Amino acid sequence: MTIQIQATIMGQSYTLACREGEQAALHHAVSYLDQKMRVIRDAGRIKGTDRIAVMAALGIAAELLSTQHGEGPFAGLTLAEWKQQISNINEVLDQALAPQEKLF
Repeated sequence: MTIQIQATIMGQSYTLACREGEQAALHHAVSYLDQKMRVIRDAGRIKGTDRIAVMAALGIAAELLSTQHGEGPFAGLTLAEWKQQISNINEVLDQALAPQEKLF
């Protein structure tokens, strides 16, 4: 059975669905994501909730992938190397989105 829960991420309310019995895990995931996004926002380098969410997702993905041993182009990277990759992606995003910031 699917149930809905209310969650808040960076002050924004969301209605989320999960299976009965998985509410605690979903609340934990929401809390973790909220914390990661707030750290990125508070660092002050990245503006815009969507960009903060992308950077948080990349960080969480790097954490997950660093615990796994798999195949692929990023297999075997250390956490420091993942952080460098994320930093590189952030620089590309900054350059690509800089002209759009002038619009607002």
